[in-house]
Amino acid sequence: MARVEMTMPKMGESIMEGTVLKWLKQVGDTIEQDESVLEVATDKVDTEVPAIYAGVLQEILVQEGQVVAVGAPIAVVETEAANAGASAPASAPAAASNGSAPDAGVAEVPYLPSNDAAPVTQPALNGAEHQPGRFLSPLVLSIAREEGVSMADLEYLPGTGKENRVTKKDILDYVSAGKPALGPKAATAAAPATAAPVAQPQAAAPQPAPAAAPAPASQAAASKPAPSVSGGQELIEMDRMRKMIAQRMVDSKRISPHVTSFVEADVTDIVNWRNKHKDAYKKREGENLTFTPIFIQAVARAIQDFPNINVSVDGDYIIKKRDINIGVAVALPSGNLIVPVIHNADQLNLNGLTKKVNDLAGRARINKLTPADLEGGTYTLSNVGSFGNVMGTPIIMQPQVAIMAVGAIKKKPAVIETPQGDLIGIRHFMFLSHSYDHRVVDGSLGGMFVRRVADYLEQFDPNTAI
Repeated sequence: MARVEMTMPKMGESIMEGTVLKWLKQVGDTIEQDESVLEVATDKVDTEVPAIYAGVLQEILVQEGQVVAVGAPIAVVETEAANAGASAPASAPAAASNGSAPDAGVAEVPYLPSNDAAPVTQPALNGAEHQPGRFLSPLVLSIAREEGVSMADLEYLPGTGKENRVTKKDILDYVSAGKPALGPKAATAAAPATAAPVAQPQAAAPQPAPAAAPAPASQAAASKPAPSVSGGQELIEMDRMRKMIAQRMVDSKRISPHVTSFVEADVTDIVNWRNKHKDAYKKREGENLTFTPIFIQAVARAIQDFPNINVSVDGDYIIKKRDINIGVAVALPSGNLIVPVIHNADQLNLNGLTKKVNDLAGRARINKLTPADLEGGTYTLSNVGSFGNVMGTPIIMQPQVAIMAVGAIKKKPAVIETPQGDLIGIRHFMFLSHSYDHRVVDGSLGGMFVRRVADYLEQFDPNTAI
Protein backbone atom coordinates (compact mmCIF):
# COMPACT_ATOMS: atom_id res chain seq x y z
CA MET A 1 0.00 0.00 0.00
CA ALA A 2 1.11 3.57 -0.60
CA ARG A 3 -0.16 6.97 0.45
CA VAL A 4 -0.42 9.57 -2.30
CA GLU A 5 -1.52 13.17 -2.16
CA MET A 6 -4.53 14.30 -4.15
CA THR A 7 -3.97 17.89 -5.27
CA MET A 8 -6.10 20.73 -6.58
CA PRO A 9 -5.98 20.20 -10.36
CA LYS A 10 -5.43 22.80 -13.02
CA MET A 11 -8.92 23.71 -14.25
CA GLY A 12 -8.20 26.32 -16.88
CA GLU A 13 -5.45 28.55 -18.18
CA SER A 14 -6.42 31.54 -16.05
CA ILE A 15 -7.64 29.70 -12.94
CA MET A 16 -5.20 29.78 -10.04
CA GLU A 17 -7.40 28.62 -7.16
CA GLY A 18 -10.71 27.02 -6.34
CA THR A 19 -13.15 26.88 -3.44
CA VAL A 20 -14.11 23.49 -2.03
CA LEU A 21 -17.90 23.38 -2.15
CA LYS A 22 -18.64 19.85 -1.01
CA TRP A 23 -16.82 16.58 -0.35
CA LEU A 24 -18.62 13.76 -2.15
CA LYS A 25 -16.52 11.16 -0.32
CA GLN A 26 -15.63 10.90 3.35
CA VAL A 27 -12.60 9.51 5.20
CA GLY A 28 -12.63 5.74 4.93
CA ASP A 29 -14.62 5.63 1.70
CA THR A 30 -13.37 3.55 -1.20
CA ILE A 31 -12.66 5.57 -4.36
CA GLU A 32 -12.53 4.29 -7.91
CA GLN A 33 -10.20 5.85 -10.45
CA ASP A 34 -11.91 8.81 -12.19
CA GLU A 35 -14.72 8.79 -9.62
CA SER A 36 -15.76 12.27 -8.42
CA VAL A 37 -14.43 13.02 -4.96
CA LEU A 38 -15.41 16.64 -4.37
CA GLU A 39 -17.09 19.65 -5.92
CA VAL A 40 -14.99 22.77 -6.54
CA ALA A 41 -16.05 26.29 -7.50
CA THR A 42 -13.81 28.56 -9.54
CA ASP A 43 -14.40 32.08 -10.77
CA LYS A 44 -15.66 30.55 -14.03
CA VAL A 45 -17.62 27.41 -13.24
CA ASP A 46 -18.50 24.80 -10.63
CA THR A 47 -17.06 21.36 -11.38
CA GLU A 48 -16.40 17.96 -9.87
CA VAL A 49 -12.84 16.74 -9.25
CA PRO A 50 -12.17 13.06 -10.04
CA ALA A 51 -9.69 10.75 -8.31
CA ILE A 52 -6.45 10.06 -10.17
CA TYR A 53 -5.93 6.76 -8.30
CA ALA A 54 -8.23 4.11 -6.93
CA GLY A 55 -7.94 3.49 -3.21
CA VAL A 56 -9.26 4.55 0.18
CA LEU A 57 -9.64 8.18 1.24
CA GLN A 58 -7.39 8.38 4.31
CA GLU A 59 -7.35 12.09 5.10
CA ILE A 60 -9.14 15.27 4.03
CA LEU A 61 -6.74 18.21 4.18
CA VAL A 62 -9.10 21.02 3.13
CA GLN A 63 -12.51 21.72 4.58
CA GLU A 64 -15.62 22.84 2.71
CA GLY A 65 -15.59 26.56 2.05
CA GLN A 66 -11.79 26.87 1.96
CA VAL A 67 -9.96 28.43 -1.00
CA VAL A 68 -7.13 26.26 -2.32
CA ALA A 69 -4.34 27.12 -4.76
CA VAL A 70 -3.87 24.99 -7.87
CA GLY A 71 -1.36 22.24 -7.09
CA ALA A 72 -1.89 22.36 -3.32
CA PRO A 73 -2.66 19.07 -1.48
CA ILE A 74 -6.34 18.55 -0.67
CA ALA A 75 -6.49 14.92 0.45
CA VAL A 76 -4.46 11.75 1.04
CA VAL A 77 -5.45 8.50 -0.64
CA GLU A 78 -4.12 5.06 0.30
CA THR A 79 -3.72 3.01 -2.83
CA GLU A 80 -1.99 -0.10 -4.14
CA ALA A 81 1.67 0.63 -4.83
CA ALA A 82 1.34 -0.87 -8.30
CA ASN A 83 -1.40 1.59 -9.18
CA ALA A 84 0.53 4.51 -7.81
CA GLY A 85 3.63 3.67 -9.81
CA ALA A 86 6.74 4.71 -7.91
CA SER A 87 4.73 6.52 -5.26
CA ALA A 88 6.04 6.37 -1.73
CA PRO A 89 4.57 7.75 1.51
CA ALA A 90 3.92 11.42 0.92
CA SER A 91 5.44 12.47 4.22
CA ALA A 92 8.72 10.61 3.81
CA PRO A 93 10.46 12.88 1.29
CA ALA A 94 9.54 15.99 3.24
CA ALA A 95 11.32 14.65 6.30
CA ALA A 96 14.57 14.05 4.44
CA SER A 97 17.21 16.71 4.92
CA ASN A 98 20.31 15.54 3.10
CA GLY A 99 18.92 16.43 -0.36
CA SER A 100 20.23 13.22 -1.86
CA ALA A 101 16.95 11.34 -2.22
CA PRO A 102 14.84 12.17 -5.27
CA ASP A 103 11.20 13.02 -4.77
CA ALA A 104 9.86 10.44 -7.20
CA GLY A 105 7.68 9.04 -4.43
CA VAL A 106 5.26 11.95 -4.52
CA ALA A 107 2.54 12.22 -7.12
CA GLU A 108 3.43 14.88 -9.66
CA VAL A 109 1.06 17.84 -10.01
CA PRO A 110 0.82 20.57 -12.63
CA TYR A 111 1.24 24.25 -11.97
CA LEU A 112 0.43 27.36 -13.94
CA PRO A 113 3.35 29.37 -15.29
CA SER A 114 3.89 32.68 -13.56
CA ASN A 115 2.86 35.95 -15.20
CA ASP A 116 6.48 37.08 -15.29
CA ALA A 117 7.63 34.08 -17.33
CA ALA A 118 9.37 34.99 -20.57
CA PRO A 119 7.77 34.10 -23.91
CA VAL A 120 8.74 30.71 -25.24
CA THR A 121 10.37 32.29 -28.27
CA GLN A 122 13.01 34.10 -26.21
CA PRO A 123 16.41 32.38 -26.00
CA ALA A 124 17.49 30.74 -22.75
CA LEU A 125 20.67 31.69 -20.89
CA ASN A 126 23.22 29.51 -19.04
CA GLY A 127 22.18 26.53 -21.13
CA ALA A 128 18.79 26.29 -19.39
CA GLU A 129 15.91 25.03 -21.48
CA HIS A 130 12.57 26.81 -21.15
CA GLN A 131 9.91 24.32 -19.97
CA PRO A 132 6.65 26.17 -19.28
CA GLY A 133 3.81 24.09 -17.88
CA ARG A 134 6.13 21.33 -16.62
CA PHE A 135 5.07 19.08 -13.77
CA LEU A 136 6.36 19.76 -10.25
CA SER A 137 5.89 17.64 -7.15
CA PRO A 138 4.37 19.08 -3.96
CA LEU A 139 7.78 18.68 -2.27
CA VAL A 140 9.55 20.75 -4.92
CA LEU A 141 6.84 23.39 -4.72
CA SER A 142 7.18 23.50 -0.94
CA ILE A 143 10.97 23.95 -1.08
CA ALA A 144 10.61 26.61 -3.77
CA ARG A 145 8.19 28.52 -1.59
CA GLU A 146 10.43 28.36 1.48
CA GLU A 147 13.55 29.33 -0.46
CA GLY A 148 11.97 32.11 -2.50
CA VAL A 149 12.40 30.44 -5.90
CA SER A 150 10.00 31.95 -8.43
CA MET A 151 7.89 30.05 -10.93
CA ALA A 152 9.90 31.71 -13.71
CA ASP A 153 13.11 30.13 -12.36
CA LEU A 154 11.42 26.75 -12.04
CA GLU A 155 10.54 26.90 -15.72
CA TYR A 156 14.28 26.98 -16.57
CA LEU A 157 15.72 24.82 -13.77
CA PRO A 158 17.30 21.68 -15.32
CA GLY A 159 15.85 18.44 -13.94
CA THR A 160 17.59 15.10 -13.46
CA GLY A 161 14.43 13.07 -12.84
CA LYS A 162 12.36 11.08 -15.27
CA GLU A 163 11.38 13.13 -18.34
CA ASN A 164 13.64 15.96 -17.07
CA ARG A 165 11.48 16.57 -14.00
CA VAL A 166 12.93 18.58 -11.14
CA THR A 167 13.83 16.47 -8.09
CA LYS A 168 14.41 17.51 -4.52
CA LYS A 169 18.16 17.29 -5.07
CA ASP A 170 17.93 19.52 -8.17
CA ILE A 171 16.23 22.38 -6.36
CA LEU A 172 18.38 22.08 -3.23
CA ASP A 173 21.54 22.14 -5.36
CA TYR A 174 20.18 25.22 -7.12
CA VAL A 175 19.55 26.95 -3.78
CA SER A 176 22.99 25.93 -2.46
CA ALA A 177 24.58 27.46 -5.54
CA GLY A 178 23.05 30.81 -4.66
CA LYS A 179 20.16 30.61 -7.10
CA PRO A 180 22.08 31.72 -10.22
CA ALA A 181 20.21 33.48 -13.01
CA LEU A 182 18.32 31.19 -15.38
CA GLY A 183 16.61 31.90 -18.66
CA PRO A 184 16.09 35.31 -20.27
CA LYS A 185 16.75 38.45 -18.27
CA ALA A 186 13.01 39.14 -18.18
CA ALA A 187 12.47 35.96 -16.20
CA THR A 188 15.10 36.86 -13.61
CA ALA A 189 14.51 40.60 -13.25
CA ALA A 190 12.23 40.10 -10.25
CA ALA A 191 14.14 39.23 -7.11
CA PRO A 192 12.94 36.25 -5.05
CA ALA A 193 11.64 38.65 -2.45
CA THR A 194 9.15 40.07 -4.92
CA ALA A 195 8.30 36.85 -6.71
CA ALA A 196 4.88 35.42 -6.01
CA PRO A 197 5.08 32.59 -3.42
CA VAL A 198 4.89 29.28 -5.25
CA ALA A 199 2.22 27.68 -3.08
CA GLN A 200 0.15 30.80 -2.71
CA PRO A 201 -0.62 32.07 -6.25
CA GLN A 202 -3.04 34.93 -6.55
CA ALA A 203 -6.35 34.33 -8.28
CA ALA A 204 -6.18 35.40 -11.90
CA ALA A 205 -9.03 37.77 -12.58
CA PRO A 206 -11.06 36.56 -15.56
CA GLN A 207 -11.41 40.21 -16.52
CA PRO A 208 -8.13 42.10 -15.98
CA ALA A 209 -8.44 45.26 -13.94
CA PRO A 210 -5.96 47.95 -12.83
CA ALA A 211 -4.04 47.38 -9.60
CA ALA A 212 -6.34 49.77 -7.80
CA ALA A 213 -9.41 47.65 -8.52
CA PRO A 214 -11.84 47.40 -5.60
CA ALA A 215 -12.02 44.25 -3.52
CA PRO A 216 -14.25 41.49 -4.90
CA ALA A 217 -17.90 41.76 -3.99
CA SER A 218 -17.69 38.61 -1.90
CA GLN A 219 -14.96 40.17 0.28
CA ALA A 220 -16.86 43.43 0.57
CA ALA A 221 -20.00 41.59 1.59
CA ALA A 222 -18.08 39.56 4.15
CA SER A 223 -16.74 42.72 5.78
CA LYS A 224 -20.15 44.37 6.12
CA PRO A 225 -22.81 43.33 8.60
CA ALA A 226 -26.14 42.20 7.21
CA PRO A 227 -28.50 45.17 6.82
CA SER A 228 -31.49 45.38 9.09
CA VAL A 229 -34.94 45.09 7.51
CA SER A 230 -38.44 45.79 8.67
CA GLY A 231 -41.19 43.24 9.06
CA GLY A 232 -42.48 43.88 5.57
CA GLN A 233 -39.13 43.15 3.89
CA GLU A 234 -37.18 40.00 3.11
CA LEU A 235 -33.37 39.79 3.35
CA ILE A 236 -31.78 37.57 0.69
CA GLU A 237 -28.03 37.06 0.55
CA MET A 238 -26.52 36.85 -2.94
CA ASP A 239 -25.25 33.43 -3.88
CA ARG A 240 -21.64 33.02 -4.96
CA MET A 241 -22.35 33.32 -8.69
CA ARG A 242 -24.49 36.44 -8.25
CA LYS A 243 -21.70 38.09 -6.24
CA MET A 244 -19.25 37.39 -9.05
CA ILE A 245 -21.63 38.69 -11.70
CA ALA A 246 -22.24 41.85 -9.67
CA GLN A 247 -18.54 42.56 -9.28
CA ARG A 248 -17.74 41.85 -12.94
CA MET A 249 -20.46 44.18 -14.15
CA VAL A 250 -19.23 46.96 -11.87
CA ASP A 251 -15.64 46.37 -13.01
CA SER A 252 -16.62 46.43 -16.68
CA LYS A 253 -18.44 49.76 -16.39
CA ARG A 254 -15.46 51.19 -14.52
CA ILE A 255 -12.88 49.87 -16.99
CA SER A 256 -14.64 50.53 -20.31
CA PRO A 257 -16.45 53.69 -21.42
CA HIS A 258 -19.54 52.09 -22.96
CA VAL A 259 -21.22 53.36 -26.13
CA THR A 260 -24.22 51.60 -27.71
CA SER A 261 -25.35 51.76 -31.33
CA PHE A 262 -28.70 50.41 -32.60
CA VAL A 263 -29.75 49.02 -35.96
CA GLU A 264 -33.08 47.51 -37.05
CA ALA A 265 -32.90 44.52 -39.38
CA ASP A 266 -35.53 42.90 -41.60
CA VAL A 267 -35.26 39.17 -40.80
CA THR A 268 -38.36 37.99 -42.67
CA ASP A 269 -36.42 35.53 -44.82
CA ILE A 270 -34.81 34.01 -41.71
CA VAL A 271 -38.16 33.61 -39.95
CA ASN A 272 -39.74 31.96 -42.98
CA TRP A 273 -36.71 29.68 -43.46
CA ARG A 274 -36.76 28.52 -39.85
CA ASN A 275 -40.51 27.92 -39.91
CA LYS A 276 -39.99 25.76 -42.99
CA HIS A 277 -37.17 23.62 -41.54
CA LYS A 278 -37.59 23.48 -37.76
CA ASP A 279 -39.96 20.48 -37.61
CA ALA A 280 -37.91 18.37 -40.01
CA TYR A 281 -34.71 19.28 -38.20
CA LYS A 282 -36.22 18.35 -34.85
CA LYS A 283 -37.33 15.00 -36.22
CA ARG A 284 -33.98 14.30 -37.86
CA GLU A 285 -31.56 15.57 -35.21
CA GLY A 286 -33.68 15.47 -32.07
CA GLU A 287 -32.69 19.09 -31.40
CA ASN A 288 -34.35 22.47 -31.72
CA LEU A 289 -33.47 24.78 -34.59
CA THR A 290 -33.28 28.28 -33.12
CA PHE A 291 -32.35 31.70 -34.45
CA THR A 292 -29.20 31.95 -32.30
CA PRO A 293 -26.85 29.99 -34.64
CA ILE A 294 -27.88 32.26 -37.52
CA PHE A 295 -27.06 35.33 -35.42
CA ILE A 296 -23.69 33.84 -34.45
CA GLN A 297 -22.87 33.10 -38.07
CA ALA A 298 -23.63 36.71 -39.06
CA VAL A 299 -21.50 38.06 -36.20
CA ALA A 300 -18.58 35.80 -37.12
CA ARG A 301 -18.70 36.99 -40.73
CA ALA A 302 -18.81 40.62 -39.64
CA ILE A 303 -15.79 40.07 -37.37
CA GLN A 304 -13.89 38.77 -40.38
CA ASP A 305 -14.76 42.01 -42.15
CA PHE A 306 -13.90 44.19 -39.12
CA PRO A 307 -11.14 42.36 -37.21
CA ASN A 308 -10.46 45.37 -34.97
CA ILE A 309 -13.61 44.44 -33.05
CA ASN A 310 -11.96 41.12 -32.14
CA VAL A 311 -9.42 42.63 -29.74
CA SER A 312 -8.65 43.21 -26.09
CA VAL A 313 -6.79 46.00 -24.29
CA ASP A 314 -3.73 45.66 -22.07
CA GLY A 315 -2.52 49.03 -20.83
CA ASP A 316 -1.46 51.05 -23.86
CA TYR A 317 -1.51 48.01 -26.13
CA ILE A 318 -4.24 46.46 -28.28
CA ILE A 319 -4.16 42.68 -28.63
CA LYS A 320 -5.75 41.51 -31.88
CA LYS A 321 -7.13 37.96 -31.72
CA ARG A 322 -6.83 35.58 -34.64
CA ASP A 323 -9.45 33.15 -33.36
CA ILE A 324 -13.10 34.15 -33.45
CA ASN A 325 -14.54 32.74 -30.22
CA ILE A 326 -18.09 33.90 -29.60
CA GLY A 327 -19.62 33.68 -26.14
CA VAL A 328 -23.37 33.16 -25.86
CA ALA A 329 -25.14 34.35 -22.72
CA VAL A 330 -27.33 31.61 -21.20
CA ALA A 331 -29.90 32.22 -18.45
CA LEU A 332 -29.78 29.56 -15.73
CA PRO A 333 -32.75 28.20 -13.75
CA SER A 334 -31.37 30.03 -10.71
CA GLY A 335 -31.82 33.36 -12.51
CA ASN A 336 -28.07 33.82 -12.89
CA LEU A 337 -26.28 34.18 -16.21
CA ILE A 338 -23.35 32.24 -17.65
CA VAL A 339 -21.50 32.69 -20.95
CA PRO A 340 -20.14 29.52 -22.60
CA VAL A 341 -17.93 30.06 -25.63
CA ILE A 342 -18.14 28.68 -29.17
CA HIS A 343 -14.50 28.48 -30.19
CA ASN A 344 -13.58 29.14 -33.83
CA ALA A 345 -17.18 29.95 -34.64
CA ASP A 346 -16.20 31.11 -38.11
CA GLN A 347 -15.10 27.56 -38.99
CA LEU A 348 -18.49 25.94 -38.27
CA ASN A 349 -21.40 25.68 -40.69
CA LEU A 350 -24.97 26.37 -39.62
CA ASN A 351 -25.59 22.77 -38.56
CA GLY A 352 -22.36 22.72 -36.55
CA LEU A 353 -23.25 26.00 -34.84
CA THR A 354 -26.73 24.70 -34.02
CA LYS A 355 -25.38 21.57 -32.36
CA LYS A 356 -22.74 23.54 -30.46
CA VAL A 357 -25.26 26.09 -29.18
CA ASN A 358 -27.68 23.38 -28.06
CA ASP A 359 -24.92 21.40 -26.36
CA LEU A 360 -23.50 24.34 -24.43
CA ALA A 361 -26.89 25.73 -23.42
CA GLY A 362 -28.08 22.31 -22.30
CA ARG A 363 -25.01 21.58 -20.20
CA ALA A 364 -25.06 25.10 -18.76
CA ARG A 365 -28.56 24.59 -17.38
CA ILE A 366 -27.59 21.37 -15.60
CA ASN A 367 -24.25 22.69 -14.33
CA LYS A 368 -22.13 20.41 -16.52
CA LEU A 369 -19.92 22.98 -18.24
CA THR A 370 -16.17 22.66 -17.94
CA PRO A 371 -13.73 25.56 -17.44
CA ALA A 372 -12.63 25.13 -21.06
CA ASP A 373 -16.21 25.84 -22.18
CA LEU A 374 -15.99 29.31 -20.63
CA GLU A 375 -12.51 30.37 -21.68
CA GLY A 376 -11.10 32.35 -24.56
CA GLY A 377 -14.14 34.36 -25.64
CA THR A 378 -13.33 37.27 -27.97
CA TYR A 379 -16.86 38.59 -28.57
CA THR A 380 -20.23 38.00 -26.90
CA LEU A 381 -23.82 37.69 -28.10
CA SER A 382 -26.81 38.10 -25.78
CA ASN A 383 -30.33 37.21 -26.95
CA VAL A 384 -32.53 39.55 -24.92
CA GLY A 385 -35.34 38.82 -27.35
CA SER A 386 -35.85 35.45 -25.65
CA PHE A 387 -37.29 37.43 -22.72
CA GLY A 388 -39.58 39.49 -24.95
CA ASN A 389 -37.31 42.55 -24.95
CA VAL A 390 -36.98 44.50 -28.19
CA MET A 391 -33.54 45.96 -27.38
CA GLY A 392 -31.05 46.47 -24.57
CA THR A 393 -27.71 48.04 -23.67
CA PRO A 394 -25.52 45.04 -22.78
CA ILE A 395 -22.41 45.33 -20.60
CA ILE A 396 -19.11 44.22 -22.12
CA MET A 397 -17.50 40.97 -20.95
CA GLN A 398 -13.98 42.00 -19.97
CA PRO A 399 -11.38 41.87 -21.44
CA GLN A 400 -13.40 41.93 -24.68
CA VAL A 401 -14.26 45.29 -26.23
CA ALA A 402 -17.75 44.69 -27.62
CA ILE A 403 -21.00 42.78 -27.11
CA MET A 404 -24.21 42.56 -29.12
CA ALA A 405 -27.78 42.07 -27.90
CA VAL A 406 -30.43 40.81 -30.30
CA GLY A 407 -34.02 41.74 -29.56
CA ALA A 408 -37.37 40.08 -30.04
CA ILE A 409 -38.58 39.62 -33.59
CA LYS A 410 -41.77 41.62 -34.22
CA LYS A 411 -44.13 41.90 -37.18
CA LYS A 412 -44.41 45.42 -38.57
CA PRO A 413 -45.93 47.12 -41.60
CA ALA A 414 -43.18 48.15 -43.96
CA VAL A 415 -42.63 49.66 -47.40
CA ILE A 416 -41.55 46.97 -49.84
CA GLU A 417 -39.77 48.06 -53.01
CA THR A 418 -40.73 46.07 -56.10
CA PRO A 419 -40.15 46.53 -59.85
CA GLN A 420 -43.80 47.52 -60.08
CA GLY A 421 -43.44 50.15 -57.32
CA ASP A 422 -43.59 50.43 -53.56
CA LEU A 423 -46.04 48.32 -51.61
CA ILE A 424 -47.03 48.08 -47.95
CA GLY A 425 -46.52 44.64 -46.46
CA ILE A 426 -46.02 42.79 -43.17
CA ARG A 427 -42.37 42.07 -42.38
CA HIS A 428 -40.44 40.67 -39.42
CA PHE A 429 -38.03 43.13 -37.78
CA MET A 430 -35.59 43.01 -34.88
CA PHE A 431 -33.23 45.46 -33.20
CA LEU A 432 -29.50 44.85 -32.80
CA SER A 433 -27.88 46.67 -29.87
CA HIS A 434 -24.09 46.93 -30.05
CA SER A 435 -22.16 48.11 -26.96
CA TYR A 436 -18.46 48.78 -27.42
CA ASP A 437 -15.44 50.07 -25.54
CA HIS A 438 -14.88 53.66 -26.64
CA ARG A 439 -11.22 53.51 -25.62
CA VAL A 440 -10.44 51.52 -28.78
CA VAL A 441 -13.70 51.33 -30.77
CA ASP A 442 -14.99 54.61 -32.14
CA GLY A 443 -18.51 55.24 -33.35
CA SER A 444 -17.61 54.62 -36.98
CA LEU A 445 -16.25 51.12 -36.36
CA GLY A 446 -18.90 50.24 -33.79
CA GLY A 447 -21.69 51.50 -36.04
CA MET A 448 -20.38 49.90 -39.23
CA PHE A 449 -19.94 46.58 -37.49
CA VAL A 450 -23.52 46.31 -36.27
CA ARG A 451 -24.77 47.49 -39.64
CA ARG A 452 -22.75 44.74 -41.33
CA VAL A 453 -24.27 42.11 -39.02
CA ALA A 454 -27.73 43.39 -39.99
CA ASP A 455 -26.75 43.25 -43.67
CA TYR A 456 -25.77 39.58 -43.37
CA LEU A 457 -29.05 38.80 -41.63
CA GLU A 458 -31.09 40.62 -44.30
CA GLN A 459 -29.13 38.88 -47.06
CA PHE A 460 -29.75 35.41 -45.61
CA ASP A 461 -30.25 32.89 -48.42
CA PRO A 462 -33.68 31.26 -48.04
CA ASN A 463 -32.33 28.25 -49.98
CA THR A 464 -29.74 27.50 -47.29
CA ALA A 465 -29.55 23.78 -46.54
CA ILE A 466 -29.17 22.36 -43.05
